[in-house]
Amino acid sequence: MNEKNLKILVLGSGGREHTLAKICSQSPLVGEVVVAPGNGGIKQEFRTHQISIEDNTSIVKFAQIEKVDLVVVGPEVPLCNGVVDALAEAGILAYGPDQKCARLEGSKAFSKDFLAHHQIPTAQYGNFSEVALALAYLETCDLPVVVKASGLAAGKGVIICNSKEEAEKEIRNMLSGNRFGSSGSQVVIEEFLEGEEASLHLICSGQDYVTLPMSQDHKKVGEGDTGPNTGGMGAYAPTSLVSESMLAEYEESIVRPTLAGLQSEGMNFRGTLYIGLMLTQTGPKVLEFNVRFGDPETQVILPLVDEDLIPVLLSSAKGEPLPEKLKRKNGSAMVVVLASKGYPGDYSKGEKIVTSAALPDSTMLIHAGTKSDESGQVVTSGGRVLGAVGTGSTLAEAQKNAYALCEVVDFSSKYYRKDIGHREFSRT
Repeated sequence: MNEKNLKILVLGSGGREHTLAKICSQSPLVGEVVVAPGNGGIKQEFRTHQISIEDNTSIVKFAQIEKVDLVVVGPEVPLCNGVVDALAEAGILAYGPDQKCARLEGSKAFSKDFLAHHQIPTAQYGNFSEVALALAYLETCDLPVVVKASGLAAGKGVIICNSKEEAEKEIRNMLSGNRFGSSGSQVVIEEFLEGEEASLHLICSGQDYVTLPMSQDHKKVGEGDTGPNTGGMGAYAPTSLVSESMLAEYEESIVRPTLAGLQSEGMNFRGTLYIGLMLTQTGPKVLEFNVRFGDPETQVILPLVDEDLIPVLLSSAKGEPLPEKLKRKNGSAMVVVLASKGYPGDYSKGEKIVTSAALPDSTMLIHAGTKSDESGQVVTSGGRVLGAVGTGSTLAEAQKNAYALCEVVDFSSKYYRKDIGHREFSRT
């Protein structure tokens, strides 16, 4: 490997991957960043290649043809499908966990059992694949109750139910395969936790790890945190919700036991471990594990890292020691997701994206659900279309810049929340 002119392949097509491509391209060690399959906006900045992220054979073949030095895997689906294993077998270095470790995200039932076995704090729960047993357990639960599809469901498989009737309906729909297909063939019924959520991202290499800035996501589609869950309508970092001493406590009670527990079960975790936390009155509890960078959290976390990320990704991929800390920039970052009205339900596609003026200073426009039409025009193709990122010396300044960018970009059904960061502002 020529570590002074690296070719990086970023695998994926969303806002996370656009951000990763931008960050990787800033490294003096990188000669070229290629993205597969990419999207309409990514295509304007980077060379892209149309390929299915679920086709391990084609991914390996493309990486070989391109003589790729490092594959940075963005989404969870290829990780759970074993793309890192397939690349490793071909002698290609990849950043991300192997298929065995990816079960932490790919199966909520597995991750809940893992948490319980290693006595890591989490909500009380039960795992079920039969309706009768699930409904019997439901009768023992207090309301509200959380029903989760065990498999991958694009951020939509978590349903907070306020009545037993609603919960029963969701359980039946999931286990019948009508709600989330095979992803709902097993369900987790979970205690509803009250508190504030925070996102902890780690870059890991076995039991070695380095933390990234703590962030807070906004899952609900509506302002005031109302309406159905989405993949995320915005995020900001850092959050004052978690102090340095609190983070040290989380590392002791959650992070180290998790990485040690994985190794004790024959799993050597390399890549990003994203721990969704609920900060309750009785302490932090793990809501979920993700085995990749969050989306949209990546858009606010990585811009605050004040050093070259490539050496860290390489060390993780190789299973080598990591630095104790990563330098961080002073200031804050916020991303506001510009979505298609109707998301996470039905929404229109193919709407022309228009930029009415130059992008404001201290902003970055991230493409998520976009594509190029036959004429080369970038149009909408997903529920979450764009990410308007603002940075600043304070969160208020970052917010001002992000929302200024929201006004510059337009498409017919543009919808976005106007209260991203509201919890943070209420604390200060």
